[in-house]
Amino acid sequence: MTCAGRWEAEDGGPAVRLAGSADVRRLVAVLVRAFEDDPVAGYLFPGARSRARGLRRFFGTQVQTMIAGAGEVWTTPEVAGGALWARPGTPRQATLRDAMRLAPVLWEVVLGGRASAGFRLLADVERARPTQPHWYLATLGTDPSRQGRGIGSALLRRVLRTADEDQVPAYLESSKQRNVPFYARHGFEVTGEIRSEEGAVTLWPMWRAPRPPGP
Repeated sequence: MTCAGRWEAEDGGPAVRLAGSADVRRLVAVLVRAFEDDPVAGYLFPGARSRARGLRRFFGTQVQTMIAGAGEVWTTPEVAGGALWARPGTPRQATLRDAMRLAPVLWEVVLGGRASAGFRLLADVERARPTQPHWYLATLGTDPSRQGRGIGSALLRRVLRTADEDQVPAYLESSKQRNVPFYARHGFEVTGEIRSEEGAVTLWPMWRAPRPPGP
């Protein structure tokens, strides 16, 4: 296990390290900026102010829960991005439980019936998650000012290497269709679609079988 503060680079790419409690505030701020234009974030929080508030609360809960032991949070030395992974065997209810902590924010900022529709979407996402033990990529985001520099790939490769060594699959949901080819380059394959009840947003669940060990 790599401890927070130890950096490592693979194949000449950006260095990555495990995040610690001292990184929470900066990492949450980075993820809020990274997901500002995310379709699901826009669906749950239509207004810019409510979106920023909701994302801060969501990522604050998610990052702290993962760092406290529910998973692994990888970042870069300067906290330019983050990958939040749930380990194989993590209780499936954990992700939905964290999302439900957003209930007061959702009911406060979302008009009409959108809040209940939003929770139904989150529940559909959780139900679609495979039951087979796997590494689950809950969140991957890079600061918009640092995108296109290989940070996302470096954060992915660190855990995918472990997944391949242990012969364990990985899973994620992409909320942007344009990101599907990026994940495909790392071995993920689309397994279907998850749509909100009125078709406003679509997520693409993606599964990655472990690569066979080399010679």
